[in-house]
Amino acid sequence: MIHVGANSGQERQLYDNHDLEVVWIEPVPATFERLRANLTDFPKQCAYRYLITDEDGREYTFHLANNEEASSSILPFGRVQELYPEISYTSEIRLTSTTLGSFVLKEQIDLSRYQALLLDTQGSELMILKGAMPILDRFHFVKVEVADFEAYEGCCVLCEMDEFMHAQGFRQQERETIRSLAGVGSYYDITYKRR
Repeated sequence: MIHVGANSGQERQLYDNHDLEVVWIEPVPATFERLRANLTDFPKQCAYRYLITDEDGREYTFHLANNEEASSSILPFGRVQELYPEISYTSEIRLTSTTLGSFVLKEQIDLSRYQALLLDTQGSELMILKGAMPILDRFHFVKVEVADFEAYEGCCVLCEMDEFMHAQGFRQQERETIRSLAGVGSYYDITYKRR
């Protein structure tokens, strides 16, 4: 599993229960240090500090959220606060991006060891996938968090994600609703399987 948008590695025990090798990627320095500390008892899991997007070397303003950075993003809030009114941005940092392909090359990640890619990056998931197109066919499964409304300004919505993934040879295998609000829309975890 390659997990982009690691936060503090909340799923580490679940991954360990399934005996998975995991590459965690988290861009926020303080959060990354918590992640690294949380992985000390999980020898098959390692952490890297990168901001993954569709471009190498672009500088972004990264907005830090008040929920232990879990809702932090390179994108300003759209309507996500209507579903989660308790979250807000509290500060910003500047980060430079890289693509997933460049990360894999730089860190010499052997993709044959990882069947699945998971993205939980608060609205930039499609951006990351577009930057990963040269290696996307190496994964059997791709799991993304995506909304059917503009949760973050300029983020993709579900129909755009479906269209892109279909064009890359993936189809929806599983969809779980995370949260819904009438008049706003729904947030989903969607697993795509390569055909």
